[in-house]
Amino acid sequence: MAAMKPRTGDGPLEVTKEGRSLIMRVPIDGGGRLVLELNKDEAQALKDCLVDVTA
Repeated sequence: MAAMKPRTGDGPLEVTKEGRSLIMRVPIDGGGRLVLELNKDEAQALKDCLVDVTA
């Protein structure tokens, strides 16, 4: 059984490319991170939505 490591922080919001997918890690309240796998079209749609609400 693998040793459990203590959480030292949730880390920043980050996006990495793995193969054909984009992996987005979002820190959440209460600890941990939400991990999403997006394709290029989904990432573009998310970008468009965020630009609309932040403009």
